[in-house]
Amino acid sequence: MNTMNYNQAQQRVQDLKRFYKNILWFVIVAFIIYFDDIFEKGTFNFSQWNGSIILAIWGIILTVKAVKLFLLNSDWERTVMEKEMKKSKEPAKL
Repeated sequence: MNTMNYNQAQQRVQDLKRFYKNILWFVIVAFIIYFDDIFEKGTFNFSQWNGSIILAIWGIILTVKAVKLFLLNSDWERTVMEKEMKKSKEPAKL
């Protein structure tokens, strides 16, 4: 059962909104960087000078945020907490 209060729900919605905005900006910037090279040089040039390093780092950050937002969310925390509490209630096996 998922019992999320209003403040948690509002925070989650804000976090999702920020995440999707970051994804949108990432796509826009990547489009500009890579297609600018195609129009200027006729080929992809994956060098650090055309922004590939920046996009790679930005992509890693977005991946970490996605994991935190979608996998390690409050439901996951609650599930782990409940499992740990059940473990502590069980008698020690010798």
